[in-house]
Amino acid sequence: MNITPLVWIITIAVTIAFFVYEFYAHVRKPHEPTIGESARWSAFYIGLALLFGVGVGVVSGWTYGGEYFAGYLTEKALSIDNLFVFLIVMTGFAVPKIYQQKVLMIGIVIALIMRGIFIAVGATLIENFSWIFYAFGALLLFLAYRQAFTHGDTNPADGRFMRLVRRVLPVSDEYDGDRLTVVRDGRRFVTPMLLVIVAIGFVDLIFAVDSIPAIYGLTEEAYIVFTANAFALMGLRQLYFLIGGLLERLVYLAQGLAVILAFIGVKLLIHALHKNELPFINGGEPFTVIPEIPIWLSLLFIAGTITVATIASLMKTRGDRLRAPEATADEVARGHDPR
Repeated sequence: MNITPLVWIITIAVTIAFFVYEFYAHVRKPHEPTIGESARWSAFYIGLALLFGVGVGVVSGWTYGGEYFAGYLTEKALSIDNLFVFLIVMTGFAVPKIYQQKVLMIGIVIALIMRGIFIAVGATLIENFSWIFYAFGALLLFLAYRQAFTHGDTNPADGRFMRLVRRVLPVSDEYDGDRLTVVRDGRRFVTPMLLVIVAIGFVDLIFAVDSIPAIYGLTEEAYIVFTANAFALMGLRQLYFLIGGLLERLVYLAQGLAVILAFIGVKLLIHALHKNELPFINGGEPFTVIPEIPIWLSLLFIAGTITVATIASLMKTRGDRLRAPEATADEVARGHDPR
């Protein structure tokens, strides 16, 4: 895939323009978006991402098109999981709803910057060290385990990192609009809004560690990695307000993502064997007995896993809600007041 510097410049400029427009058109004036507004813009950004993928397939071939779609699906799923953590952070800090757009916008921009840095580092490592695929594969298997068994165990708003920040910075007790600092009695304090942004930035750093090795397991093209990440993050703010309570119903999303990360981890390890140069593995020669996983199979597996995790989550939460009234009625019949 031959991407000229001009194409890179145009792509980055258009991406920045979209986020600048988002800020001035929607975020600058504090308000809570309506369902209609969120639905329209979510559909627009998803449609734009799909159209771009078709363009990649037509211009550069459907191998690259398939890599883009597999990467976009993976990054979108990871971004939705990122939204769930954003929800925990904003609930933990009790961020007023009219200011949540600004927090999300800043968080998404930080995420794009973090991922951009990791994309550049990842591309350099892949170009110079073939053994890095072993490291990426092992990392994804570890992250898959963590995603499956430790997801949601801690609140980022009350973790050790945020407790350290509170000890270092003087923090006011209340929000002052969407201001980051405030002067009281001649002394400057940071508001809880700044703490929220710091927490979101820390979360973005952790998620960048997850997402970049994952998509490099699907494509080695830095341009596809960047555009898939950019489109996955575009519209994420509107999606947050659109699906709202649905986030809490996706109870199996973490497990679904764990399966995807483990699958890509195995794919990376197989790819590493095919490019092997380590002298203590097969005498430094490529090991090609195990065939590489084709991109069409990766795309089907990722899409199928996301679909199954979503359907299973909605079925479970629906069943739990239907059983809840029965449980309450049984408690009342036994003379127990649920209040």
